[in-house]
Parts: sequence; C-alpha cells; structure tokens
Amino acid sequence: MNRRQWSIITGISLLALLAGALTSQWIYKVNLASDPAVKAFFSNPWQTPDGKYADTEQWQGKVLVVNFWASWCPPCVEEMPTLDALQTEFLQKNVLFVGIGIDSPSNIRQFLEMTPVSYPIIIGGIDGSAISKQMGNAQGALPYTVIINAKGKSTYSKLGKINEEELRSAIKSAL
Repeated sequence: MNRRQWSIITGISLLALLAGALTSQWIYKVNLASDPAVKAFFSNPWQTPDGKYADTEQWQGKVLVVNFWASWCPPCVEEMPTLDALQTEFLQKNVLFVGIGIDSPSNIRQFLEMTPVSYPIIIGGIDGSAISKQMGNAQGALPYTVIINAKGKSTYSKLGKINEEELRSAIKSAL
C-alpha cells in the first residue's frame, strides 16, 4: 500500500471512530421524566410481591428514589446493598426508596427471600418497563434510577449502576 491509501484508510477510520463516539452519546442519553410521566407513575396500580396494591398516595410529598431493576441483572443486584444503606441513611429525611422489579412476581419473591431489603419492592413486569421508558429510559436497559422531589418533579436520572456518592449528592439536592 502506498502513502495515499494509508491516509485514506486512516481518515475513514478516524471518521468511523468519531461517528461511533457521537452516536453512543446520543444512544445513551437519559432524560428527566416529564410531569405527565411522573403522574402516570403515581397513578399506576402497582402491586407488591405478595399481590397487594401499593398505596402510592403515601409516597407523595416525599423525595422518591425509584430504582428499576431485575433479579437477572448483575449490576442491579450489586447496587441493592448500597440502595438499602442509603435508604437507612435518609429514612428520617422524608426520603423513600422504591424498587420496581422488572420480573415475574415469583422470581421477585424468591430473590427477596435470599436478599431482603428495607425499602418497598413492587412488581413492574412489562408495564414497569414501559413506565421506565416514559420516565426517560429510552433504551429500556437496567438498572435505571430516577429521583422525584417532594413536589413531584423529576430531578435526577441514571442509567446503569449507581455511584453511591453521586446518588447521595442527587438526593441532597432534591431535599
């Protein structure tokens, strides 16, 4: 190959690299949930793993940390002890963590027997995945975390495993 051919190949490679980098930024962009999406979240008839309906009215007026997860998702499972510890840390500050399991009720019940947490877990199933998307998770990937302030406004969202300090800071900002 001559010098000109190498220059063309190098140029095309750099353009492909740049296009890939820009595309990945676009693909993984996460938006804050709109007001209608937050209202839909609160009005959804969420059920607990034991089949009872969750009283979402008790969630209103609190800072909510909503975590979409699944028992088959390794990063979801890895972050649960951190979420549990942060729930304990912020319990007296009007903060409530809610886990939405994108899984079957039986899988969630079985998982919680082995890995109990102190915050409420509700069944999301297919509807939970759709609500996750409405709340800014365009990819529908897990884990996905959203913070809703006490006034019902989304203030933070994170696709992927949470960073404890980043989440702590986002919670404090929502208070």
